[in-house]
Amino acid sequence: MSVASARQSGPFRDGDRVQLTGPKNRLHTVTLSEDGELHTHHGVLRHRDLIGLPDGSVVANSSGHEYLALRPLLRDFAMSMPRGAAIVYPKDAAQIVMQADIFPGATVVEAGVGSGALSLSLLRAVGPTGNLVSFERRDDFAEVARANVETFFGESPDTWRVVVGDLLDALPAELPAGSVDRVVLDMLAPWEVMDVVADALTPGGVVLCYVATATQLSRVAEFIRGAGLFTDPDASETMVRGWHVEGLAVRPDHRMVAHTGFLLTARRLAPGTIAPEVKRRASKSSYGDEDVEQWTPGAVGDRDITDKNLRKRVREATKAADGARRAAASRDSEQRSQ
Repeated sequence: MSVASARQSGPFRDGDRVQLTGPKNRLHTVTLSEDGELHTHHGVLRHRDLIGLPDGSVVANSSGHEYLALRPLLRDFAMSMPRGAAIVYPKDAAQIVMQADIFPGATVVEAGVGSGALSLSLLRAVGPTGNLVSFERRDDFAEVARANVETFFGESPDTWRVVVGDLLDALPAELPAGSVDRVVLDMLAPWEVMDVVADALTPGGVVLCYVATATQLSRVAEFIRGAGLFTDPDASETMVRGWHVEGLAVRPDHRMVAHTGFLLTARRLAPGTIAPEVKRRASKSSYGDEDVEQWTPGAVGDRDITDKNLRKRVREATKAADGARRAAASRDSEQRSQ
C-alpha cells in the first residue's frame, strides 16, 4: 500500500513530528529525538519525556508548565513546514480537491510544486492507486517539497513523481496525450501552457488554475474562452471567518483568512467539439504584447526568497525528513516484532 494512504498513529517515536500547545495556547512544532530539548522562557521540555506516550498526552517542562502533545493534522503541518515558496493555504487546497474533483485512482498533474503543501492534499486524494506528477522549474524548491512530503508520510510516496523543468516542454515528454484526468496550475501565467494542458487532458478532464490577482484571473479566463478547447470557465475565491464561541459570548473573530487566491476551473471538450455559445455582455477581452511587462513576479506581488534563507529552509526540511524516516523505520520494526 502506498504511504500516501498510511495513517500515523500509536505512541510517539524518535523522529515523529509533534505539535506542542503550551501556556497561552502558543504552538511549537518539533521533530522528536532522544537527546532533543525544547527551550522557551518557560523552561526546558525534554523530547524523551514525550517518546512512548500516546497521542494527546500532556507533559510538564522543567518549570512545571504543561504542554499538550499531538501529531499535527495535515493543515497544521502545511502551515508550519519549511517553505521555499509560498504555500497553497489549507482552505484553498480543500476547495481545489473538491472543485477539480480529485478522485482515488486519478492521474493528476500539478505545476508548480512550490513547497509541497498542495501535493500533500492531492496525494491523499488520489489514494494508493492514483498518480501525481508534479512539475517545478526550480530544483531548490523541488528539494524542499520532496523533504516536506517525505516528512509528512515517513517516506516518499510511490504514487508521486517530481519533474524539474518547464511544464511547457516537460509535460508532452512525460505523459501521453489524453492520459491525464486533472491538471492543477499554480503558476504566474497559466495561459502560456494551456495548449499542452489541453493535449494532455482526457475529454471531460478538469483544468484548475490558482492565481493571485484579478488581472491574472481575467487573462486566463479570456484565453480559455478564446481557445475553444474547454467549457466556459468558472471562477471563485474562498474566505474563512472563524467564530469565538464561549458560553453566550458568540461572535465572529476579529481576524479572518480572506483573499489568498482565485480558483478557475474548466473542462476539456472532446476533440473537434464546439461548445454551445454562451451569451454575455460585450467586454474588452483581448490582450496584446504591450502588457507582457505586467506579468513579472514583482508586478503581481510574488516575493523572492534569498539564497541564504532558501538554504536554511532546505536544511530544515531535510532534517525533518530524516526524522520521519527514523519514525517510519521504528514503526516497521514494531510491526515485524508483533
